[in-house]
Amino acid sequence: MRATSPVIVGRDEEIGLLSSALDAVRRRSGRALFLLGEAGIGKSRLVGECAYRAYGLGMPVLRGRATSTGLVVPFRPLAEALASRFRAAGTPADPELAPYHPALARLVPEWRKDGSPGYPETVVELAEALLRLLSVLGREAGCAILLEDLHDCDTETVAVVEYVIDNLADLPILFLGTLRPEPGAALDLVRSVERRHAATVRELGPLHEDRVRALTGACLEARPEEIPESVHRRLAERAAGNPYLLEVLLADLLDTGRLQRTDDGWEAVEQPGGSVPSDIVRSWARRLERLDEPVRDLLLASATLGSQFSVTVLQTVTGFEDRALFTHLRSAVEAGVIAPDGAAPDRYTFRHSLTAEALISSLAPAERASLARRAAGAIEHAGQPLDEDGRQLVASLQLAAGNRAGAARQFAEAGRRMLASGAHGSAVVLLERAHPLAAESDRAAVAESLAVARAEGGDLDGALALADALPPVPARSEAAARRGLIHIELAWAAVMAERTADAALQVEAARVLLGPSPPPGRRAALVVVDGYLALLPGHGRRPRDPADSERAVREAAETAEAEGLPVVACQAWQLLALLRREEGFDAADAALERMLSISTEHALPVWRVEALVRLGANAFMRTGDAARLLSARAAATELGALLLTRTVDGLLAMNAVMCARWEEAQETIDRSAEASARVGDRSAHRYLLLAGATMAAHRGRRREMDRALAAFRRAGGEQSLLVPLRSGLCRAFGALLEEDRERAAAGLDEALAWEADHPSYYYLSGRYGLRPLLRVLAGDADRAELAEARAAPGGCLAWNRQFLELADAVLLGREGDPAGAARLMASFDARSAPFPVARHLGLRLVADAARADGWGEPVAWLRSAEEYFYGAGVQPVASACRAALRQAGASVGQHRGGWDRIPSPLRAGGVTPREYEVFVLLPERPGNQQIARRLSISPRTVEKHMASLLSKTGRADRAALCEFAAECAAEPA
Repeated sequence: MRATSPVIVGRDEEIGLLSSALDAVRRRSGRALFLLGEAGIGKSRLVGECAYRAYGLGMPVLRGRATSTGLVVPFRPLAEALASRFRAAGTPADPELAPYHPALARLVPEWRKDGSPGYPETVVELAEALLRLLSVLGREAGCAILLEDLHDCDTETVAVVEYVIDNLADLPILFLGTLRPEPGAALDLVRSVERRHAATVRELGPLHEDRVRALTGACLEARPEEIPESVHRRLAERAAGNPYLLEVLLADLLDTGRLQRTDDGWEAVEQPGGSVPSDIVRSWARRLERLDEPVRDLLLASATLGSQFSVTVLQTVTGFEDRALFTHLRSAVEAGVIAPDGAAPDRYTFRHSLTAEALISSLAPAERASLARRAAGAIEHAGQPLDEDGRQLVASLQLAAGNRAGAARQFAEAGRRMLASGAHGSAVVLLERAHPLAAESDRAAVAESLAVARAEGGDLDGALALADALPPVPARSEAAARRGLIHIELAWAAVMAERTADAALQVEAARVLLGPSPPPGRRAALVVVDGYLALLPGHGRRPRDPADSERAVREAAETAEAEGLPVVACQAWQLLALLRREEGFDAADAALERMLSISTEHALPVWRVEALVRLGANAFMRTGDAARLLSARAAATELGALLLTRTVDGLLAMNAVMCARWEEAQETIDRSAEASARVGDRSAHRYLLLAGATMAAHRGRRREMDRALAAFRRAGGEQSLLVPLRSGLCRAFGALLEEDRERAAAGLDEALAWEADHPSYYYLSGRYGLRPLLRVLAGDADRAELAEARAAPGGCLAWNRQFLELADAVLLGREGDPAGAARLMASFDARSAPFPVARHLGLRLVADAARADGWGEPVAWLRSAEEYFYGAGVQPVASACRAALRQAGASVGQHRGGWDRIPSPLRAGGVTPREYEVFVLLPERPGNQQIARRLSISPRTVEKHMASLLSKTGRADRAALCEFAAECAAEPA
């Protein structure tokens, strides 16, 4: 007989906490809660109550549970949670989620498009996708995700949970997790989020005696005083305030007739020779004795497989025919011992995890070992290949049977398969289980695999420490070849993490082990990783001759193809494309096309999209057209490659900046900058931050640029390959919009100096365009220097070419060839069309030289530039154009407009457009002379405007006025 309570007893405070959290989520204030407590203490009852209340509020509820079988199943509770919501509802149709379907298909395979290749998304990509899904689900009424038994879950799930918790504060999401206080990743996470106040943790203790009495009454549907005092004492003593144990012990009293209902109420009956079970194990042993023998055998076999078990595996172990199997399962269900698993039709689960443990504990140790040994043998010899779950189950059974070495081999193989599938955290867990169990002859191989798993899982320090502790192997042996490959893989991980010194040590270790004549495939992989290492800042080695580097990488690419190593081949062709930029972009594109062909042929979707992205980037740099880059982004989105999508977004944002499409640029940066930071994609995040800084510079907004560059610096930008772009494309260009050519030249020289000390294949720093133009205008560069810039690969880029044509036109005009200069200006007119800011800045820069040398149409150019920059709010250039027009004797039209750019409080105070031009410069606290130079007006005029501003704003002095201007600049427009 079952004895369960229809109501929750003794948890009013916790129920109030859940209710408050649900109310907060409805107000779009995310909450994270953890319920911590021993098995049977009532965590699942509270989760059920939370789900009931959430349903009542109209909230979508996603509910999942970690497997308690001991198997490591990546994302199991998350997959179950999504299945609980979408099994019947189908794929969510919200267009906002479309880019995330491929990543979420890892949890719900049915969402993957037919025929589309799987993408091994990272944990952070999957976590971001889940966060977006929950946000969309909770848009109207909030959303609840409830995950139970997290102490049994995999490390990937723990990582996703941490990500969700850290980012749900302003989202309509309730996260509720339960776990036992057992050491592990889940408990570490709970303690961590509790310390930083990211989640509320409630530890459930045993019920007090009065609550135990109330629970007993609720189970028996009677008032506590109607139940014999001896029963209360017995239950209080043996259940120790644990609701589940109380219910099991109460059921035992009812089943044995020691507690009976009579006409006068409940009565305790003492039976001769019947002793009360001293613990839960003996209670379940008594219940087993009352079942038919086949049902008892089936339950013991099931418990051997864990608290959740597959019907197929159970049939393999027991040998029952279908009819007998399901008859016995039905009997076990009716006895209240097991129940169908709602998450999977082929699985059953014990009603509580303690039940399976208690049943197994009722057997003698030798009998347990024998049962586990028979079960392992039956599964291994069933004639079906073992998947990862099967190998883990066999390993657990062999361990229970005392076969440590056999268990280690199965755990290790399951771990290696997890590693190959991209489940790095689960691979680490399984390989760590295998390592201490392995026989001496197998332990080094397990440690090698574990080192790679740790490195690819982000624990590079742990991986390197493990590699350092590996026992030595004979040089140039088969073991050395295997060990050398491990060091190459660790070197690759270090290169990707931009840890130059660690990468160099691993490359050297691989060289020592492989010797002067390593196997061709190993040699190719070593050459490739060493080539990437040479591109990192601070590698400390003498630069190799570019031709030698290119030749070595080309040979590595061809060797990798011949040896059947398509991933190494793709890595090599990608590196070769970068090196070949020095020959020209046609040669670089040819290498990328080969990479595209290999990745397509070998079904390597990530590398295929990488090739498309780089081809798109090259096309954009050469022509200024982002069409192919947009196609690459679509391919990355369809694949679900969120990290690659962020990379493309950075390139698209910079393209939009250079083309002065400000809203598009800002939208792209807003969409991806925060997300790239959350997922730890430092490279994409830095590029997006630099795009934001460059946009501010190209709009003449120095304070915004400085703030963005500060964020870029905090993200490690000063130690990245983006330093030349920061100095040239951003700072130097911004200085020109402030009419500060000296500062612009210094920034361009700084970029050139950095590139002289570091290999650089990014050609937008000004070295091949803007810098030669400024040097020609200053009289510091001759035609030879200009020809050198034009001949370089960077000189063919559309952005650079426009400045080189201007420089050439200036030289021709200076040499007395006005017709030739005019032809180049016509070419510039067409080439600069995609880049309006650069176009009009170029016209302003060359107008003075054209007027001095008597060629071109400098007055028309100055009028065009003045009108453009006045409309764009870049007053220093607009003022300089007006001053140049006056010097040329041309009439200068007055802009009577401009009032719309003045904030309403200042406009109401009578501030004029001319005064406002001065006001917007004050946050930088310049002197009158500086303001005069930047606006091309006299210092006396500046004094007049300053006096007027002090009067109209009511500020006491210049410092107060500057502070007020800074406050206005900080406010959103």
